[in-house]
Amino acid sequence: MIDYKDVGARIRSVRQRQKMTQERLADAVGVGVTHISHIETGNSIPSLQVFVDILNALDCSADELLCLELEQAKPQFDSWIKGIFADCTEKERKLIVDTILALKASMRRLRVEE
Repeated sequence: MIDYKDVGARIRSVRQRQKMTQERLADAVGVGVTHISHIETGNSIPSLQVFVDILNALDCSADELLCLELEQAKPQFDSWIKGIFADCTEKERKLIVDTILALKASMRRLRVEE
């Protein structure tokens, strides 16, 4: 069963992380600010169309807002990654992996310096 308070909290979190106001999200989705507020508090269940419009406005995936645990999102993520690599040559795959590893190392160095 879907916990709409959790979904609403995730919507709010993504919106705030993007420094987007409820007003801007409401405009992008084509609903009132009060409706967005009710969705974020779990007091209103968005229609599928409104949910899709929210996903598009926030530029996020449904699993990011719906999955309760990382384990539930992992198969979706794995499938997404496989899709990215599906049409790559072996040389492209190696370059992508090397880039990711270099970025990861760089990010960890930055985190240590903070």
